[in-house]
Amino acid sequence: MSQFLKLVQSRQSDRRYLDKPVEEEKLNLLLEAARLAPSACNSQPWKFIVVNDPELKAKVAKATYSKLIRFNKFVPQAPVLIVIVIEKPKIVTQIGGSLKDKEYPLIDIGIAAEHITLMAEEQGLGSCMLGWFDEKKIKELLKIPVQKRIGLLLSIGYPNGKKRQKIRKKEEDVISYNQYKV
Repeated sequence: MSQFLKLVQSRQSDRRYLDKPVEEEKLNLLLEAARLAPSACNSQPWKFIVVNDPELKAKVAKATYSKLIRFNKFVPQAPVLIVIVIEKPKIVTQIGGSLKDKEYPLIDIGIAAEHITLMAEEQGLGSCMLGWFDEKKIKELLKIPVQKRIGLLLSIGYPNGKKRQKIRKKEEDVISYNQYKV
């Protein structure tokens, strides 16, 4: 098996973290992997905000769950959160997206986020992509301009637990050649 497939196979969404800080060198590698990610027309429609100040991180983490929605209750354990802000893409990307009814910046930040999570895995770190959060609250906490949108949050830290077996659909259920097959 290729090294890359081994990396992809071992990467998982970690929801338990050790009480151990993430080294700056490792964090810089994650951010460089994200910065180098491809994007439509090279727009690079992102800004990455690293939240590692413990008090601020606790407030941002609290904005990822509520009394009713508790599935992100693990987030405060993570020593680092990365907030991905969607920036305005190049005009050619905007026109193309409008003509093709595609949200290219969303695709682009997904690619950048996956670069982060794969680099995290390679560095022995765990990660989890979060799409559920109180955007207004987090924008206030991080002084993000009102007109900006937060695309994703990522929790980063040393995983506390064993790797789970990946369960995926069968190849024949998700792959076909030359035509769509039911």
